[in-house]
This record gives sequence, structure tokens and C-alpha cells, in this order.
Amino acid sequence: MSGLLKLQDALNRRTFMRTSAHGFGLAALSSMLPMSGASPLKTAPKAKRVIYLFQSGAPSQMDLFDPKPAMLARQGQDLPDSIRKGQRITTMTSGQKTLPIAPSIFGFDRYGQGGVELSELLPYTRQIADDICVVRSMFTEAINHDPAITFFQTGSQLAGRPSIGSWVSYGLGSENRDLPQYVVLTSRGTGRPNDQPLYDRLWGAGFLPTHYAGVKFRNTGDPVLYLSNPKGIDRAMRRDMLDDLVALNEANHAVVGDPEIEARIRQYEMAFRMQASVPELTDIADEAQSVLDLYGPEVRQKGSYAANCLLARRLAERDVRFIQLFHQGWDHHGGLPKALAGQCRDTDQATAGLLLDLKQRGLLEDTLIVWGGEFGRTIYSQGKITPGNYGRDHHPRCFTMWLAGAGIRPGVTVGRTDDFCYNIVEKPIHVHDLNATILHLLGVDHTRLTYKFQGRQFRLTDIHGELIHDILA
Repeated sequence: MSGLLKLQDALNRRTFMRTSAHGFGLAALSSMLPMSGASPLKTAPKAKRVIYLFQSGAPSQMDLFDPKPAMLARQGQDLPDSIRKGQRITTMTSGQKTLPIAPSIFGFDRYGQGGVELSELLPYTRQIADDICVVRSMFTEAINHDPAITFFQTGSQLAGRPSIGSWVSYGLGSENRDLPQYVVLTSRGTGRPNDQPLYDRLWGAGFLPTHYAGVKFRNTGDPVLYLSNPKGIDRAMRRDMLDDLVALNEANHAVVGDPEIEARIRQYEMAFRMQASVPELTDIADEAQSVLDLYGPEVRQKGSYAANCLLARRLAERDVRFIQLFHQGWDHHGGLPKALAGQCRDTDQATAGLLLDLKQRGLLEDTLIVWGGEFGRTIYSQGKITPGNYGRDHHPRCFTMWLAGAGIRPGVTVGRTDDFCYNIVEKPIHVHDLNATILHLLGVDHTRLTYKFQGRQFRLTDIHGELIHDILA
């Protein structure tokens, strides 16, 4: 009997949706607003949006942000067992007879009132030293790229969970009905052009409704597939076709009640609006030359990191909630000095230019910027060391990221690693802590932003995550 009652209840709900003149309209409207019921909002948000500059492949922290001058006297010596402490290393170096210490060949100096230490490879980042908060004590759980980047994006090493941008979209909704609430941009680095691949699932919605997934803008042709109408089809004809398609989908939804049909309707409508909004967004003809100069000479090269940074600012101006740039090429197992210099040439000026551009427009005060990769690099070399050349393996036990903008303490360095840049000795900060803090700055309590799937309440930070009070203004 209970089974029949459940079936009747389902049929009644379908009948209501089919016969109510406002049923589907209200459902569609609710999808554009923050979640109803137990709101995940905890406090007034410091940030309205996030620009996440993900450096895919893992930048070398001791060559960029965490200098270890004591290692100069240990060049070529084997990493002491007292430092490694039996910790696992990858199969790429576990077969080496020794783990020879490779001091950085790059010089460092202090910049800004807070004395932030930066490598000579980052001449433009020096200009924003008083704006950024450098975190040297990040650590993660995965030692290889795919699970590590998946863990950063979703809070799990296993594929299938929603990405952080999807969680934000689900929790807070959209402030611009003509653009996606979560946009992804990708670029290839010159340091190692054929680096680790990126997968669409990294910005996917997982088990959340599909319309919360990130929309990736392409680097060639139209930014989004089918943005241009075929020959012979004008906008009025496209609208008529879409109206007929909506009617068919609404009828189908009334019968079967599949929420993915609702998501499909919303996506079709968003695609139609994007046909008008995206061309205007990506046309930089109105940008002043002084602004373009901030981002560097590659800013007009479509698909470059510099061009994507400028596009990120234009998306931020239009109140897109979560903007994520993935720049590939940081995986330097060999030939690190030359490759790392190439990556910094790709990114340094454009990153600083983005922050300065946001600042001069009054947008930095409510925009959170996050910069970093999926883990760090080892102090020991993968392969042989020569006076000007070495490589570094993966290292999840300590690495550096930086944050800036809304709610972040500017011009400070947080956390400390040992002389070998191998273990954290002060203020360890986990990936879940970072994600919890990002949500907090958006006004969201990470413990309350949940979604029930397969009988369990899931969240981005799983059952973990503490706020990083040391980085909060």
C-alpha cells in the first residue's frame, strides 16, 4: 500500500505542475535565486565574486615564494632521512639511488611594507606585494596530478563530485541573467606546452543539477559553440524555434518530472541570451591602451593567459560570480630553470595587471583573487643536477599560494616551512581549509552548503575544513 501511495503522490505532483498556469514558471524562477529553506548564508559577504587563477601542474614554491638560502651549502647532498621521515615519494624518483638537493638558482628580495619575499622571476608581482597574502604552508593529500587537481576543485580525489564553482553557483545563484554564473578560461604555457591535460569534469556540476556546471570559453573560433546562427537563420527565427522547443520540453517534463529537463530549458534560454551578450563581452575594442598595457603584449592574442586575465576583469564587471582561469605548463620534472622562466613570462605581468586593473576600478574590494596550483615541488632534483639545470618532483606536503582582494589581509606572509622546504613547521593549512575560507568570504557557511545525493548530505569540504583566520582582514 505504501508503494501505491508514493506513486499517487508523484502523479499528483506531476498533475499540479501540468495544470498550474504558474507552476513551471515558479520552478524556473526559483532556480535563479539562492537556495530556499536553510540558507547557507552566514554573514554579510566580503566578496561578491571570485577570480581563481589556477596554475595547473604545480609551480615550484622554493623558486618563486619560499627561498631556502641554507640549501646552497648542501647542493648535491642527499636529502636527510630525518627530513623525509619515510614519507612516500612518486615512482618517478623512488628508484633514484640518491635524492640530491637542488638549491634554487634564482635570487630573492623583499618587497612592500610587509617585506614579502619574491623571486627575481616575478618582477611585476613586486608591484602588488602590498596587496597579496602569501600562504607558504598549504598541504594536500594527493601526490599525482589528476587526483590532486580533482581534490582541489571538488574536495575529493575521486571524480564525480561538484566543482567549487558549481557549489558557489548552487548556493548563491546568479547576478547576471545574460551570462553564466560560472565561467572557465584555459591557456597553455610556454614553459611546457604539452603539459598535463585538463578535463571538463574539473568544472562540472557532478551530482548537482547540470545548469550549475562551469561554461568553458573556447580559445579559437566562437567563444562558445553555436554562438553564431547558421546562414539564413536570424534572431527572430531562433526565438520562434526555441519557443517551440520549450513547449515540447515543458510537456515532457509534466509527464516524467525529470529535473534535467528543467535544466535543459534553462540552458537553451541562457544560450539564446549569450548570443547577444558574449560578443559584446569579448570585444575589447573599447579598452584604453593604458589598460591593455597593464596586461602585457599578449593581451590581444586570443586564448593567451593575458587575454584571459583581461576577459576575467570584464566578466567581473558584469557580475559573473565565479571565474576560473587554468594555465597549463607548470609541471617541471626536468629543465626547470628555463621552463619556469617561461611560465612566469606568461603570467607575471598579466596577473599583476589584473589586480591593478580591478583596484583602479574599485572592484578589488569585493573580488577575491586566488593564485596557486595543485601541490608543490621537491627540494631534491629529479635526475641529475648541473650548475644551471635541475628538475623537481611532486610534493604535496608543503607549497605556496596567494590570495588578494575582498576580506584578505594584504602584504603579509602566513605559515612557515623547514629549511628544506619539505615539512610545515608553522600554521599548516589544508585544501579543505582554503575552500571553507573562500566560501566564508562569499558569505557562505561551508558546513551548511549541502546537497543530498544517494541518501547522504554532501558538501564541498566533506566533513572537514576550518577557517584560515590568519589570512582574514
